[in-house]
Amino acid sequence: MIKSKPLWRSTPPAIFPVALGFMGLALAWRNMADVFPVSHVIGDLMLGMSTAFFLFFAISYVIKVLARPTVVFDDLKVPAARAGVAAFPMAIMLMAAALLPLHARVNEVWWVGVIFYYIATGLVAWSILKGPPEARRFSPFQYLAFVGPIVGPIAGIPLGYILESQILAVAAFIPFVAITLGYYPKLLKVRPPVPLRPSVAIVLAPVSLFGLATGGLGIDWAYHFFYWFAIAIALALISVSLWLTEGGWNPVWGAFTFPLSAFINLQIFAVTHGGGIVAKGALFSGLVIGTPLILYIVWKAGQSWIRRELPKKTAAAIA
Repeated sequence: MIKSKPLWRSTPPAIFPVALGFMGLALAWRNMADVFPVSHVIGDLMLGMSTAFFLFFAISYVIKVLARPTVVFDDLKVPAARAGVAAFPMAIMLMAAALLPLHARVNEVWWVGVIFYYIATGLVAWSILKGPPEARRFSPFQYLAFVGPIVGPIAGIPLGYILESQILAVAAFIPFVAITLGYYPKLLKVRPPVPLRPSVAIVLAPVSLFGLATGGLGIDWAYHFFYWFAIAIALALISVSLWLTEGGWNPVWGAFTFPLSAFINLQIFAVTHGGGIVAKGALFSGLVIGTPLILYIVWKAGQSWIRRELPKKTAAAIA
């Protein structure tokens, strides 16, 4: 059925976490020029490519929804797709950070991202409540659906939205605690199936973003807490990397992209704020591991989309 219809009719929400991670990596490379003798051109080129990547799929998904508005509710039946729907407005918020040097209606872009995020969160919450009881269990995918506002301060703080950024951080922290305490202790008893193992890495994203937000807001004790928490999680993930990747590439590998990019950006912030050799070592390690891995996942996801495999593998609804 998918093959008989235009590709845009089956645009999978699962592509948006990949777009989010790609854009985050591009921002990191642009910010690298403020830390090390690296040309801004690298980051600017990557930002151009990552923004185009996101906009292409964003437009495709909007057209899909306009063709059949109820398709959103069909997509929301799948946990990973719920995360993808939430990652869409998160990427808009991050795009505002990418546009900061251009002064191109950044405020409006940021607010669009924030408003649409809460619309997406409401839809996700509704779909969970309407779904079967087993769908209400905690999972790492819920970080995107409920903790996503923590992306807001990345552009919100430079734009002068200090109070708004503080509110978004607090609004994100409450579900972060609930999801973390609800899922990860159980992980010691019940392991996820091989295809879903990469989702375990998602926790690195909110922790790193809380570090960036609290650091930018000048809350030093919280910044140091989240910074070292992120370092500990990163080391733990490296130690189980073979277990996480045992099944080989699949669309859930998108869960590696935005946590890695968030961690790299946190290290850049740390280097510029006296992080010393630890921050420089973590930054170098993050770039060496994250850059080729994220680009590989972007390439594989794009290739899978062109071959019409991605919608089928992610159970994307068809308009």
